[in-house]
Amino acid sequence: MPALKNLCLPLLLGCTMLPTHAFELTSPDIRPGQQMDEKFTFPGLGCSGTNLSPALNWQDPPQGTKSFALMVHDPDAVTGGAGIWHWVIVGIPASATSIEQGAGTVAGDKLPAGSQQIRTDYGMAGWGGPCPPKGHKPHGYNFTLYALGVEKLDLPPGSTASHAGFVINRNAIGKATLTGTYGR
Repeated sequence: MPALKNLCLPLLLGCTMLPTHAFELTSPDIRPGQQMDEKFTFPGLGCSGTNLSPALNWQDPPQGTKSFALMVHDPDAVTGGAGIWHWVIVGIPASATSIEQGAGTVAGDKLPAGSQQIRTDYGMAGWGGPCPPKGHKPHGYNFTLYALGVEKLDLPPGSTASHAGFVINRNAIGKATLTGTYGR
C-alpha cells in the first residue's frame, strides 16, 4: 500500500490525502523474509548450489538520482561481527530499473551498461551466494539498492567492499532494502 501524503490546497477548505510512492526494491526470486532457493547458493563450503544471482527490480527512486549501487550483506555470518559481503555493484546507470537473474557472473556482461562489480569477501568480483554453517538459524541476506546523487563514485582500483560501502553511503540520497533468508 502506498504511503499517504497530506496535501493542503490553498483554494480548498480542507486537505486531501494523496498517495506517494516509495523507492522500492523487489525480486521475482526473493520473497521478503523467506528462504531463498538453493540454486542461488554458493557451490562450496558444504553447499551445492549453482551460485546464480537473483533478479532484482526497482521503482520510484528519489528525484536527483544519477546512478545506483547495490550491496548484499549477511550480518549474521560468523565473522566476529563484520558479516559477509556477497555482492557489490557500483556505476549502475540511473536509467536502469532491473538486474536480470544470473547477471552476477565474474565477467558481469549481463549487468546494466557501465556497472562495475567490486571484490567481495569471497575474494572476487561477482555474486557469492549464501552458504551459512549447517545447523545455524537461517541467516538474513540484505539486498540494499542505493540511489546516488553522483554519476560515478571515486573509488581507487582494488577497493574493498567495506571501502566501497563507505563511499556509497556518503553519496546516497535514498535506499531500498529487500531481505531474504537461507539456512541449512
